[in-house]
Amino acid sequence: MATGVTANRAELIAIANSVASEKMIDKGIVIEAMEDAIQRAARTRYGQEMDIRAKLDPNNGDLRLWRVVEVVEEVDDLYKQVDVAGAQKLQKGAVVGDYLVDPLPPIEFGRIQAQAAKQTIFQKVRDAERERQYEEFKDRAGEIITGVVKRVEFGHIVVDLGRAEGVIRRDAQIPREVVRVNDRIRSLILKVVRENRGPQIFLSRAHPDFMKKLFAQEVPEIYDGIIEIKAAARDPGSRAKIGVISHDSSIDPVGACVGMKGSRVQAVVQEMQGEKIDIIPWSPDIATFVVNALQPANVSRVLIDEEEERIEVVVPDDMLSLAIGRRGQNVRLASQLTAKAIDIMTETDSSEKRQQEFVTRTETFQNELDVDETLAQLLVAEGFTELEEVAYVELDELAAIEGFDEDLAQELQSRAAEAIERREQANREARQALGVEDAVAELPHLTEEMLVTLGKAGLKTLDDIADLATDELIEKKRAEPRRRNEDAPKRPEHKGGVLGSYGLTEEQGNEIIMAARAHWFADDEQPVADVAEEASEA
Repeated sequence: MATGVTANRAELIAIANSVASEKMIDKGIVIEAMEDAIQRAARTRYGQEMDIRAKLDPNNGDLRLWRVVEVVEEVDDLYKQVDVAGAQKLQKGAVVGDYLVDPLPPIEFGRIQAQAAKQTIFQKVRDAERERQYEEFKDRAGEIITGVVKRVEFGHIVVDLGRAEGVIRRDAQIPREVVRVNDRIRSLILKVVRENRGPQIFLSRAHPDFMKKLFAQEVPEIYDGIIEIKAAARDPGSRAKIGVISHDSSIDPVGACVGMKGSRVQAVVQEMQGEKIDIIPWSPDIATFVVNALQPANVSRVLIDEEEERIEVVVPDDMLSLAIGRRGQNVRLASQLTAKAIDIMTETDSSEKRQQEFVTRTETFQNELDVDETLAQLLVAEGFTELEEVAYVELDELAAIEGFDEDLAQELQSRAAEAIERREQANREARQALGVEDAVAELPHLTEEMLVTLGKAGLKTLDDIADLATDELIEKKRAEPRRRNEDAPKRPEHKGGVLGSYGLTEEQGNEIIMAARAHWFADDEQPVADVAEEASEA
């Protein structure tokens, strides 16, 4: 490249064409790099303070070199300014404020200048190449690409993608997969990140979308949109589950994905190093989908807790280990597939749990309503679980229970209301004993029981509440599955918000916190409601 700067005109253009073609970048970028290198060399020759410009004709190689000077009344900078008298030598009629071109003679490049020019051109070309790589791959996230393993560094696989390099990090690889240099490898483009040293193209073979894209390549119905993969979950290198649905009633989605004698699914299995794949019919009914997702285990009953976003699944006693799977794999994949937390219980456990709940609720009604065991059991059997349900249910619904009449229903509701008031009074006294301010008790949506919980957590003033983020206040705790293999890796404990067990919505949590912050803006001219609304939007 050093000879390129001192070469004749034809050679300069030939070099520019060659570099542009080899690096697959615009020829204009190479010409611009050459011009920049010539300008740097000229400043070294004539002075760094000068505003020197160079122009290389991309067609014939003609080179023009000049400096730009400003016409001023009194010269302060000899390198960039000229007075009116001196300006007349460069251009007749020049006036103050004009910028003039002062042609410079061509320069001879020595060894140092040639080396500097070479580095400048190389840097410009490298920058342009990196930008071209980024522009080429930035919109290709989610595609499958084939490359050649270039090297393995610290467990990460560097893949030659032809015009760029990608990396498969250790956590994005299929465990125990043996990869050698020069092996051809397929992977998913996970994301493309612009960095100073060039675009970082992150690839993955462990992501569920990699499996989805492989099925799209092997199953024409998926590629055409007739069959859709609604959900996917993977334990890379071991087992996977996909939920599929057909938009054409005449086509079986599971059969189409399996293929003749399993040919289609086997092609995907081989690419994923023998990973076993369960193909499951997807259903909009979450209970049905959970039953399908837990295959091959049989499910007796599914109980859905919509508030907690948890699903309790009851299986026969002899199916427990099969439903959970080795190290909890089957239930874990089913949970990922359905995006719900799943608890597995046996028939025996479920029966014991229901019996215990029946006894506990019966005792609660006996003690709080001051009724005999038979009447309390009757209420529980009819589906009543809390005092609030008894107190606020329609009177006709309560009186319609066999053996009840309107007078008994009214008496039960009266006693339930009194019990609730006694409980509120006890919580109020407990809250005051904890030192929770009355101003906190006036915040919306908070009950005395919630205030006691806040007090126990050390949140006793408006400022204490105002300093919280919404999720710190109301986010629900994600409980661990009740059945867990001791060898399975344990997830980090998620404690949730202080009031996470009370079922408050995000909107209610925002209202509580903004009401607590209202006193911060009490002296402002802007209404508090407006400030709260702006903060909520932010």
